[in-house]
Amino acid sequence: MDWITGIQQAIDYIETHLTEEIAYDKIASKCFSSSYHVQRIFSLLCGYTLGEYIRFRRLSMAGEELANGKAKVIDVALKYGYDSPDSFGKAFLKFHGITPSQARMDGSTLKSFSRLSIKISLEGGSTMNYRIEEKAAFYVLEKVETHSIENGQNLTSIPAFWSRAATDGTLTALEKLTCDSTHTFGICYNNPTENAQTFDYSIAVKCNEETIAPAGFRKKLIPDRTWVIFQCVGAMPNAMQDTWKKIISEFFPTSDYQPTYEMDIESYTQGDMDSPDYRSEIWVPIAKK
Repeated sequence: MDWITGIQQAIDYIETHLTEEIAYDKIASKCFSSSYHVQRIFSLLCGYTLGEYIRFRRLSMAGEELANGKAKVIDVALKYGYDSPDSFGKAFLKFHGITPSQARMDGSTLKSFSRLSIKISLEGGSTMNYRIEEKAAFYVLEKVETHSIENGQNLTSIPAFWSRAATDGTLTALEKLTCDSTHTFGICYNNPTENAQTFDYSIAVKCNEETIAPAGFRKKLIPDRTWVIFQCVGAMPNAMQDTWKKIISEFFPTSDYQPTYEMDIESYTQGDMDSPDYRSEIWVPIAKK
């Protein structure tokens, strides 16, 4: 199943269970994937987290019900998963800009957040530079941290990880022990655990088999795989994010390949990351559909 179809099935499931407790593992089962992977792909593809989508849809529908003037605030709060009128009121005010009580008044202005429909969009015949490459197994030396996808925390925690690595000696240590100084990797490991909310992410470089990992680092064997490697050109992080969106929405739905869901690697070269000419790559392990 391709990502577009899987995410759409997840959305369809959410929409029919908005007034019930929604477990992420149930959503993931509609995509035949892990909870972690569904949440990560959803965020990359849609621009907001799975949790935000559910919350925005519930608050949008709650606003409609209150605007009709017949429902009680407490009943609507409980219907859409809030334990108390107070927690509901705070979330409602943040989303709509008015209180639930004000929403019941004639002429109140509310925000609408419509149901999402995922489609392949053809926009001007854009091109993607990629190559299919067989790579023998290789070792990496890496600094690993566990990151959470809950509420999109990884979108800020991973850049913070890179910033710390630049100042706490991590990148210097990796540079001294690498056997290939042309690339530094950001490796995102899939978490197949049911209902997982975390995943391991590493900052890594290639190393020799005999390399001994210093304290606080890990040496790991990346297995031999067939990779599709996409070229990114442009300033970070926009170039990388734009390429990821095209990979998800354009390449895999229309190609003869599917990801193996083990990991993906972002490969960064030396140079000015703010330059419009900066070059980086995304590596995704693949198999034939």
